[in-house]
Amino acid sequence: MTTQAGAAMASAAQQPPTPKKVRARRNWGDLLLRIVAGLVLLYLFLPIFVIILFSFNKPVGKFNYTWQGFTLENWADPFKYPALTEALKLSLNVAAVSTAAALVLGTLVAIALVRQRWRGRRAVDTFLILPLTAPEVVMGAALLTLFLDLGWAAGYTTIVLAHIAFEVSFIAMTVRARVRGFDWTLEDASLDLGASPARTFFKVTLPLIVPGIVAAAMLSFALSLDDFIITYFVSGSTVTYPLYVNAAVKAAVPPQINVLATAILVASLVLLAIGTLWRRKRFQS
Repeated sequence: MTTQAGAAMASAAQQPPTPKKVRARRNWGDLLLRIVAGLVLLYLFLPIFVIILFSFNKPVGKFNYTWQGFTLENWADPFKYPALTEALKLSLNVAAVSTAAALVLGTLVAIALVRQRWRGRRAVDTFLILPLTAPEVVMGAALLTLFLDLGWAAGYTTIVLAHIAFEVSFIAMTVRARVRGFDWTLEDASLDLGASPARTFFKVTLPLIVPGIVAAAMLSFALSLDDFIITYFVSGSTVTYPLYVNAAVKAAVPPQINVLATAILVASLVLLAIGTLWRRKRFQS
C-alpha cells in the first residue's frame, strides 16, 4: 500500500500543470512586467513632469525649488530675462548650423560606408564609433587643445565645430541603419534609363532615405541643444542655454528656465507628431 501511494503521488507530481494554472502564472507574469515597465517609465518621465509643473510655480525668492502656488505669470512673460533669452537663441543657432553641416557630412559618410567598397572603410567605421564611446570630458579637452594649438579664440565658431565633430557620428550611424535596407537596384534602373548620377541621387536615393535623415537631424539637433560638457571647454566667454542654467543654479533659478524648457519640449513633440503623420501618409499613398 505504501508503495502504491508513493507511486500515485509521484505520478501526480509528474503531471503537467492544468491550463488554468498556466493561465494564472501568465497573468501574474504579465502583471509584474507591467508594474516594472510602469515604474521605469515613471522614473524616466518624472523629471520632465517636474519641469512642466514648476513652470507654473510662483516662487518666493530667487530659486524655483519649492512649490509656492499656481500662476500663469511666468508664461505671460517667458522672455523676462534678456540674458536667458539670448543664451537660448544662441543654442538654437548653434544647433541649427551644426546640424545642417553634420547632416550633409554624416549622410555622405553613411552612404559611402554602405554603398562603396574601398580600402580603409573599416578604419573609418571604427573612427566613427570613437566619439560615441569616448568620455565627453576627454573629447572636450582634446578639442580645446586643438583649437589653442591652431591659435583660434574660443567662442561661437569653436562651439559649432565641436558640435559638428560629435554629431557626424550620430548622424552617420542613424542614416546607415536606413541605407542598409535600401534596394540599390533602383539606382541601377534609373541609370539604365538615362538619368545622371546626380539626378538618380536626388530623385531616387534621397527620397527613400529621407526618414532616416529626418530622424538623424532631430537627434543631432537635440544633442547639440543639450550639450554642456564639450561646450563648456570650447565656449570661452560665450554662454549657451545649458551653460546659463548651470551658472544660474549658483545665483538664481527663475521659473522662466522651466517655461522655455517646456516650450522646447512641446515644440519637439509637435515636430515628432508631424513627422509621424507625414510618414504614415506617405506609406499609405
